[in-house]
Amino acid sequence: MEIKSELKYTKDHEWVKVEGDQAIIGITDYAQGELGDIVYVEIEALGEDLKKEEIFGSVEAVKTVSDLFLPVSGKIIEMNEELEDNPELINEDPYEKGWIIKMEIQNPAELEELLDSDSYKDLVGG
Repeated sequence: MEIKSELKYTKDHEWVKVEGDQAIIGITDYAQGELGDIVYVEIEALGEDLKKEEIFGSVEAVKTVSDLFLPVSGKIIEMNEELEDNPELINEDPYEKGWIIKMEIQNPAELEELLDSDSYKDLVGG
């Protein structure tokens, strides 16, 4: 299980890569392993302003469907369109090719509430 030290994490097993006033969001290596083979990704809120922890989409695996929660308030500006035809990219490369959305961050102070890599390791027993 890979946990990258330069990323922020949520208790819902999403990772956040901050780039200026934008963020890239995906699910962690731990989460994709727990879900199993991912067969479909749905993003329902493209172009919308959402509050922290609102549902912005879902990931469907063979066994289950899991909601995706926005880690900080903001506007979803892009989704990873490669996931439409290749949702398994999340299983194969969750931190690079398997990213899910890009967003504009509205409240940078909320980033302070996210977990660092050590806290996330403690959460998942890594």
